[in-house]
Amino acid sequence: MQINLTNVEHKYQKDTPFERLALREVNIDIPSGTYLAIIGHTGSGKSTLLQHLNGLLKPTKGSVHIGEYTLAAGKKEKNLRAIRKKVGIVFQFPEHQLFEETVLKDICFGPMNFGVSEKEAIMLAKESLHKVGLSEDILDKSPFDLSGGQMRRVAIAGVLAMKPEVLVLDEPTAGLDPGGRKEIMDLFYDIHKETKISTILVTHSMEDAASYADEIVIMHKGTVYETGSPREIFSQSDQLVSLGLDVPNTVRMQLMIEQQCGRKLDQICLTMDELSEQIESLLKRGVPK
Repeated sequence: MQINLTNVEHKYQKDTPFERLALREVNIDIPSGTYLAIIGHTGSGKSTLLQHLNGLLKPTKGSVHIGEYTLAAGKKEKNLRAIRKKVGIVFQFPEHQLFEETVLKDICFGPMNFGVSEKEAIMLAKESLHKVGLSEDILDKSPFDLSGGQMRRVAIAGVLAMKPEVLVLDEPTAGLDPGGRKEIMDLFYDIHKETKISTILVTHSMEDAASYADEIVIMHKGTVYETGSPREIFSQSDQLVSLGLDVPNTVRMQLMIEQQCGRKLDQICLTMDELSEQIESLLKRGVPK
């Protein structure tokens, strides 16, 4: 499903003494099937932008087109329910949203809330549970008897069971160790590739943005600062640092090697495999003394 944001502005507490401009002149086109990462320092507008993608917030100026639906300033949208079915959001610490007495009931809640029969909801629950790498053996267990990692996967399964056409990930690996973070991010990437679902990742992790995204949007002071491929974005390390952002560890290592060798590698490396190949090529050419 394609999403287009056109001249989007959002003011909190509009027309009050506490009015605050959070977004201004935001223009982003997200083609169907894209994996987009949105990065930016705290307060750049990432979270406010995210909430416009399924109608949790509406623009105070401009419009958001979500497939056939439009959220426009000053116009009442009657199809918010349909939009929210098509756009699933995995918030930070999604396990905090679990509340039912069994895993099965928790995963079924979303689909049944959108009118799916109990029988079909159970089928969707089992299917989504397999997608997140969990066994049906836990369906009758309380979600609160599971490990933290299992609880997070159950919460994700609840979102997937609604069969969204767009998956929005708001810092989905918050609080996880490096191993757990990679497992979850690999899980989302596999789902993205398998289903061709549009995926929008809001993250502070430059490694995740570099490793998984097709395109990156940099938010700064409530608007789009720059867009580009991961290689284009992370080739501008000085600019990123000036915005209060970091670069992936691989890029940082590459910059150190280039400084010590006095020679640039052929391209910005986003993975350790790419960096290894570039170093091997550099050694074959010979490093200046």
